[in-house]
Amino acid sequence: MGDVRGELSREKVLVIDFGGQYNQLVARRVRECNVYCEIYSYKTDLEKIKAMNPKGIILTGGPSSCYEEGAATYSPELFSLGVPVLGLCYGAQLMSHVLGGKVERASAREYGKTEVDVDVTSPLFANVTPHTTCWMSHFDYISKLAPGFRVVATTANCPVAAAECREKGLYAIQFHPEVLHTAEGSKMLYNFVRNVCGCAGTWRMDSFVENTVREIREKVGDGKVLLALSGGVDSSVAAGLLSRAIGKQLTCVFVDHGLLRKNEGDEVESVFGEGGQFDLNFIRVNAQQRYYVKLAGVTEPERKRKIIGEEFIRVFEEEAKKIGAVDFLAQGTIYPDVVESGLGGESAVIKSHHNVGGLPDFVDFKEIIEPLRSLFKDEVRQAGLELGIPEKLVFRQPFPGPGLGVRIIGDVTAEKVRIVQDADAIYREEVDKAAAAYKKEYGKDAPWLPNQYFAALTNMRSVGVMGDERTYDYAIALRAVQTVDFMTAECSCLPWDVLQTTMSRIINEVRGVNRVLYDISSKPPGTIEFE
Repeated sequence: MGDVRGELSREKVLVIDFGGQYNQLVARRVRECNVYCEIYSYKTDLEKIKAMNPKGIILTGGPSSCYEEGAATYSPELFSLGVPVLGLCYGAQLMSHVLGGKVERASAREYGKTEVDVDVTSPLFANVTPHTTCWMSHFDYISKLAPGFRVVATTANCPVAAAECREKGLYAIQFHPEVLHTAEGSKMLYNFVRNVCGCAGTWRMDSFVENTVREIREKVGDGKVLLALSGGVDSSVAAGLLSRAIGKQLTCVFVDHGLLRKNEGDEVESVFGEGGQFDLNFIRVNAQQRYYVKLAGVTEPERKRKIIGEEFIRVFEEEAKKIGAVDFLAQGTIYPDVVESGLGGESAVIKSHHNVGGLPDFVDFKEIIEPLRSLFKDEVRQAGLELGIPEKLVFRQPFPGPGLGVRIIGDVTAEKVRIVQDADAIYREEVDKAAAAYKKEYGKDAPWLPNQYFAALTNMRSVGVMGDERTYDYAIALRAVQTVDFMTAECSCLPWDVLQTTMSRIINEVRGVNRVLYDISSKPPGTIEFE
């Protein structure tokens, strides 16, 4: 469910993943050009690729050397389908290697921001500055061009920073146009998908909403649907789509698993329950103790996620039996969930998402409907606005499906939940207060304002002194990141006085905490969540 049909399926660019860390980012950048894009593993059969009738194909980076035995590769036939192909980094090297060029290990790695001279007569570099800044990350380099190719970009250390065989629609770029560090990378990708591939750019949220509502109606018919409603952005937009499509055939079940932010259960009920703004069948299930019992003593992150995912399904099965015949289970799964769970491309499994890899094998429903499965987070928000969902809800901070279960390192207890809920509420209150004060004074958002900020409970306990007494309590870690797409993120440089005030309040007001840490890790190499 959630596959795009009609005009959108006729105009599609495929990203072939060779294990690179930026595969999602490549797809996201293509969609910014209003072109629909999906990620597939390099192991995907060529006949399946042909059947999808793509307008263009992009080969991602990867961790291997294309000339090594057993390295990820693809059939040479891919490059003679008459479909434009763009190779990025490893993809560029592989294209050269497969088509008769030569790739060798360089004497030194080229990494980071690099000045690149481009040939602006190439369709790939139309309207690009002749001397531009790009992001390099490679040990190997193209030492000999494949027959029919010509060089269209160079750096001081890389003789073939880009090459093209324009007659066949083949383009190879040694750097990464998809990352923000490449100053004009979006322009280059636009040139490829809109100009070289000839895509019209029909991927829009109004089209998505219209098509998806129609698909849901066709699939569900007169059946009943049960939606897992967390009150977060994804499940709320899923609820909006489903309610527009099938109205009272939808029952939303909100499971309060005791792992929500402070007072959040009551807030969710006030929005979606009786008297709220949505015309839905709403059921709240208070399952806090059930979850605490299941999670007792479990410390391994993946096991926690699996347990939480399985309990979700079990609760829904029980509610479905009470309601009567329920044909479909709906979930707010989005595209990064699918890819990070190892189901979309070739990259390693980063973490199981309870809506995807965390589900048990047995599910007592006819089918699962995931209307947002093809969307990235910011596209979900656009769809929410298109549906008329209030901005306050649409732009709510992301919250993981397993909730505080993955913001508590180690085993989960009711006491630990209380600690992290109280600390998190203080932290968000102080950041919000400081951001509001900045906007009032300067008339614009603070440059340090994070997209996501929360407190997590580490499993570290350390000695402290409070009054004249020795303490041995937990350390709280504060996280704040700035991100465009939640696939990459940088630490937000919060004002020191905000951090100091937050630290003081947490230590004084939250029983069981004597130390506060600030996590400055970026993504990658870290993830936004702690587990």
